[in-house]
Amino acid sequence: MTLPDEVQLELGLDDAEDHLSLASALAQKLGVSAADLPRFRLVKRSIDARRHRVRFQLVVELGEPVLASALGGEPLREVDQRAEVVIVGGGPAGLFCAYELARRGIGSTVIDRGKPVQPRRRDLKGLNRHGRVDPDSNYCFGEGGAGTYSDGKLYTRAHKRGNVRDVLELLAVHGAPERILTDARPHIGSNILPKVVTALREHLEQVGVRFLFESRLTNILTEGEGGERRVAGVEILGGQTLPARHLILATGHSARDIYELLARLQVELEPKAFALGVRIEHPQPCINQIQYGRFAGHPKLPSASYRVAATVEGRGVFSFCMCPGGFIVPAATEVDGLVVNGMSLSRRDSPFANSGLVVGVEPEDWQKLGFSGVLGGLEFQRAFERTAMLAGGGELRAPATRVTDFLARRASSDVPKSSYIPGVTASNIADVLNVTGLPLAERVRTALLEFEKTLRGYVTAEAQLIGMESRTSSPLRIPRDRETLQSRSLLGLYPAGEGAGYAGGIMSAAVDGIQIAQAVQRTVSAFG
Repeated sequence: MTLPDEVQLELGLDDAEDHLSLASALAQKLGVSAADLPRFRLVKRSIDARRHRVRFQLVVELGEPVLASALGGEPLREVDQRAEVVIVGGGPAGLFCAYELARRGIGSTVIDRGKPVQPRRRDLKGLNRHGRVDPDSNYCFGEGGAGTYSDGKLYTRAHKRGNVRDVLELLAVHGAPERILTDARPHIGSNILPKVVTALREHLEQVGVRFLFESRLTNILTEGEGGERRVAGVEILGGQTLPARHLILATGHSARDIYELLARLQVELEPKAFALGVRIEHPQPCINQIQYGRFAGHPKLPSASYRVAATVEGRGVFSFCMCPGGFIVPAATEVDGLVVNGMSLSRRDSPFANSGLVVGVEPEDWQKLGFSGVLGGLEFQRAFERTAMLAGGGELRAPATRVTDFLARRASSDVPKSSYIPGVTASNIADVLNVTGLPLAERVRTALLEFEKTLRGYVTAEAQLIGMESRTSSPLRIPRDRETLQSRSLLGLYPAGEGAGYAGGIMSAAVDGIQIAQAVQRTVSAFG
């Protein structure tokens, strides 16, 4: 009898983690005895909670298990720095770009405006406890980028863009739990990811890759004119210069000063759509009950998540970066603006669930409001963030409104307890959403009523809207050549990751960084 390479199984809540139950179900599915069952390995695990019939869906491959020593692909080599590669930004795009280059023996110098993991942690305490924003060290900037201390979600739709499995294996090799290799929606957690990021950096340093922290890029040096203009080096804060023939710009979607620098250097930029709105926070048991029904509270079930989307007046309204068992954190990078984001620890055991609830906006939306020019989207974002800061009352307190009050078009006199440490201020969040004149509040209201139809109990007085969620993605793209991945207006400049407008999350940014490294290698091989 010819056996399939892959088998799909459905198991009850008490069976999925039991090897004997799994083997018995697999033997029954294959029609063989337990004694004749071939070796197998679990490759995917997900929860199916449709119609409150909660089951585990498993995908099993027949064959020998993959040894831990075989993970991680091609090893690193001692690097040669003669190619003069500088990577700006130590987030997933920059870090995995440096890793892929080192696999090929090409050295790089990674510069980051922020601090390494441990001193960065102290600055985050200043944010949470004292409302003090360090523009260079915060939830967005520092070793590992924005993902290091804001969740570590690893699921992506970018499978066609590169080797996602390679990224997952490298994370597992450097300390991430091996379950990320099989979970359908893998997640590391903000308590573990910093250790993984540090291990990746230390491994790279061992083979000669250089890292310079607290080294903000202030200028890009160029040579040549017109279509022959190319990168010659970089200048960092304090006046230090580094030679660079290959400059990878992986600065993330919040490095507004980099966009302003590129505009001054006449590097081609183009506005792009993004989304903004609020965070919606529920008690986690509420979401568990909505998703799991009578199975809510089962010890084998994780904190429940959800995904919602609707189209209102031609614009998408959708959940973003949903954090079951998580926390809302201050993600501002400028002292006069308020931004919130979500995160969770590996256990996801906070009593709160939160998610971005955002509305898609197009360049034409903010241009009609007078936010003109290629940098208009940045000023559009800033308008919301500054209004949210004022509405919260300062010290990074966030304006908040009960969902039921929001639907009734009134301010809240009080709001439920929140995971947001700086604190929330009962207010009317619609005033923040509508500050520019766009009907964002009405679009969110319409969508909430739609979401209640499928998630009964989602609209409740125990849920609140907290603002402002404005950094979902970059409002700009740095166009690049499809073949060389270099900027179309400056040779040797490789825009990468979220800040370049070519990724959206840890995994897609890491995959993009790997592709940039491969493009650099092709150039180095061809021209030296």
